[in-house]
Amino acid sequence: MPTVFDKIISGELPATIVHRDARVTAFLDIKPAAPVHILIVPNKAIATVNDIADADAALIGHMIIVARDLARQQKIAEDGYRLIINCNAHGGQEVYHLHLHLLGGRPLGPMVTRT
Repeated sequence: MPTVFDKIISGELPATIVHRDARVTAFLDIKPAAPVHILIVPNKAIATVNDIADADAALIGHMIIVARDLARQQKIAEDGYRLIINCNAHGGQEVYHLHLHLLGGRPLGPMVTRT
């Protein structure tokens, strides 16, 4: 069953696309957690980090390069930003199509609450 990200990639659902190429699509998050919150999604359906194949190494690396370039374009590279990939329920994954969050534009604080 197609995810919301599959539908954005195919053009069935609207999104504010900030980058698209043959391998990935990047768009603004509809519920941003920071002034800059962009999702970078492989055009190939991969459900979770656990489902990445060895053959996907170049694709995953490309996602990081796109994140770096978008951080520069958004003028957040110098001050800093965070990249997050959630995996499965305990990791906070909500959409089961691999995606990389690019967050920045303000101090982001600690990654998780220490117990």
